[in-house]
Amino acid sequence: MTDSLSRRGFVAGAAGLGLLAGCGRLPWQAEPAARVDRIGILLDRTSGDARFQRLMEAFEQELRDRGYAEGQNIALEWRFTEGRDERLPTLARELASLPVRILVASASPETQAAQAATSSIPIVMANSGDPVAQGFVDSLARPGGIVTGLTSISTQLVSKRLEFLRETLPLATRVAVIWNPTNPAKPIEFAELQKAAQLLRVSLLSSEVREPNDFDDVFDTISREHSDAILTLGDSLTSDHVSRIVAFAAASRLPAIYENLTATLAGGLMSYGPNEFQRWRRVAYYVDRILKGAKPADLPVEQPMTFDFVVNMKTARELGITFPNEILLQITEVVE
Repeated sequence: MTDSLSRRGFVAGAAGLGLLAGCGRLPWQAEPAARVDRIGILLDRTSGDARFQRLMEAFEQELRDRGYAEGQNIALEWRFTEGRDERLPTLARELASLPVRILVASASPETQAAQAATSSIPIVMANSGDPVAQGFVDSLARPGGIVTGLTSISTQLVSKRLEFLRETLPLATRVAVIWNPTNPAKPIEFAELQKAAQLLRVSLLSSEVREPNDFDDVFDTISREHSDAILTLGDSLTSDHVSRIVAFAAASRLPAIYENLTATLAGGLMSYGPNEFQRWRRVAYYVDRILKGAKPADLPVEQPMTFDFVVNMKTARELGITFPNEILLQITEVVE
């Protein structure tokens, strides 16, 4: 008998341990680590924005419901502009170089920065006013590139907001529009609003804000021009300073309509737009599909299905406004 292990004995022993043909592991070997997919999220907000944090919680909850756990099979890399949109290109390049499997862009400026930062990483838009007109996708049905996600159809909704103002205030003929022309989506929206204004026989006062210091001058102009109402085109700048707009509207006794309910909760008269919580849950759906192998080019851009039309009755009473029946029938939420 020899002390050395015969080849036949080694083969038999190895087979018993599951070493042949790459099957199995030795008993002392650990389970292979699960792959952790890194997702970059580029946000036009400050990290301390409480309302936006709630939206992100909805996004993360939907990911959990789809089987993803932070630190186990997914890692979320957050980047906030902190009120400085000029940082977007740098933040987008930073995320692309990590690298990440997917880039989530919260709105049109973030999508534009992400596109400039990569030609290969899939990009999921959380919100784009008109992604075809902005050149992000070839069409809603067949995006055709590395970008897909959601559109807020804001070019259509701005007209609807103006209609709500006109129906509520039939004598209002001069509407001040507070908007940021440096946002690539907003000139398209403003052009659409001008078409609607002609049909509704309303004159628009273009009130442009490019930075926080512009608001006081805009407010002075709106007062001097004796505007009858205010309409805002929502983006990070107007959202970050919505409390200033609401306070000015209240002090000037001007009815105003906004894009999301944050303004209405703060005392604004009306807001109308897609349900934001539902939108961010759908962003998680796109992330899931792409991680499972779907190509952005083949995932149609989704339009919103749920809309919030919120009115602040306390503000309406203070302004002496009574909503007509055609408005009341469309309200989804009342703030007292």
